[in-house]
Amino acid sequence: MGYHWGAPPSVPLVMKLTTRGHYSVKALLDLSLQPHFEPTSVKAIALRQDLPCPYLEKLLIQLRQAGLVASVRGANGGYYLARSPESISLGQILEAVGETLDPLPHHQADGTQAEDWVTLSVWRRLHQKVKEALYGISLADLYYDARSWQASQGEGHQFMI
Repeated sequence: MGYHWGAPPSVPLVMKLTTRGHYSVKALLDLSLQPHFEPTSVKAIALRQDLPCPYLEKLLIQLRQAGLVASVRGANGGYYLARSPESISLGQILEAVGETLDPLPHHQADGTQAEDWVTLSVWRRLHQKVKEALYGISLADLYYDARSWQASQGEGHQFMI
């Protein structure tokens, strides 16, 4: 008799990045590319990254409230990184825009516990490891990953995050 570990072995463990999280990471990566981290307008970021401007504005406000970006008003204003890319983690970005870092729910819709204690313990440990990984990946790490990918695509490839 085998052990039941929740999902069958054919179901991969995947953490899905929502549109909100994806756009937020793209926007901050775009800001990290600006010379001397100068302010950049929402419209300019949206055009470069092919993102909807009104939605991006809402995300940048949340990121500003979390202290990850700052803003300047005026003709030459816009958003800029409030800290160095090395000191901004993927976990901080996702948390700032309300992303849940929990890979799976621990309760069924009726509020009863969905797994036995062994499975629940495994998921708790996995959740902790995923959280540690997300907080261990910096914006600078993502930037270098993106640049490496771009280099592997050849010179003619446009750099769009």
